[in-house]
Amino acid sequence: MKFLDQAKIYVRSGDGGDGVVAFRREKYIEYGGPDGGNGGRGGDVIFRAVPSLNTLIDFRYTQHFRARKGGNGAGSDRTGAAASDVLIDVPVGTQIFAEDRETLLADLDEAGKEILLCKGGDGGLGNANFKSSTNRAPRRADKGWPGEERWVWLRLKLIADIGLVGLPNAGKSTLLSVASRARPKIADYPFTTLHPQLGVVRLNATEEFVIADIPGLIEGASDGAGLGDRFLGHVERCASLVHLIDGTESQIVKHWRLIRHELEAYDPILAQKPEIIVLNKCDALTAQQKSAKRRALEKASGSPVMTLSGVTHEGLPEVLRTLQDRVNLARKK
Repeated sequence: MKFLDQAKIYVRSGDGGDGVVAFRREKYIEYGGPDGGNGGRGGDVIFRAVPSLNTLIDFRYTQHFRARKGGNGAGSDRTGAAASDVLIDVPVGTQIFAEDRETLLADLDEAGKEILLCKGGDGGLGNANFKSSTNRAPRRADKGWPGEERWVWLRLKLIADIGLVGLPNAGKSTLLSVASRARPKIADYPFTTLHPQLGVVRLNATEEFVIADIPGLIEGASDGAGLGDRFLGHVERCASLVHLIDGTESQIVKHWRLIRHELEAYDPILAQKPEIIVLNKCDALTAQQKSAKRRALEKASGSPVMTLSGVTHEGLPEVLRTLQDRVNLARKK
């Protein structure tokens, strides 16, 4: 299934049914009086978050959603039938924005959460509602109230506990594949990851967390270079970030600062999230090289640096244990 995290759709709730003008007509009953019924309520448009979806691809092919009009009233004080609602299922983590793409209308960040976006119109009144002592035979009936309509943008932000960030070919997909059952594409050229991938890491029978791998960032991503920085939205909800650095590169401190700059340019709040720096591909380094590069990163960042080899699994249990502890702490808060 193709991954799609943005879509623009049109939604419209149903109009209310019309009230009617009717008079009672029965044998042997004189001056029956007005008995026109009211119109039925138009259908609502409701969005619901469901855990079984993880992409907005369905909205590429279906972009218009309209609820039905309520039924018209009838004689004998019969009210028109209310129209059924239109229920739109979206993935958990979907945000609904107005057409300006800035005004947030709803954030469906929990499974089962619902939002009534467009309310159906009320039914019009029949002439039975207008009778009085001075108006014994009213011939007035109201039209149903119109429904609401709007264009909205849907944006999906994946729900994950840990987010992987780094330059292309830093080993993010390899880490995801060895830590979980996810099978992302892995190759020896940049940008093998073209859309976010999710994996569930299970340490034991009671502890697990979700990890998200996003496409690599390069210098100028905030200005649109490479695949841009739009995919950073999928790690905004994470409890912690894992900054993976290729240990075989010579300028590791420069690369660390480059990613930090792109995070700041995208969103300063995202850049303030807890970060775990991991020096990857340590199987290709000597003990002396690994120690020197680790000290250089710790001096530049002021934080402890963990070492890892996604190929040999060296340091993998320690990294996953640290991540689980961060997730447990965030869940308690």
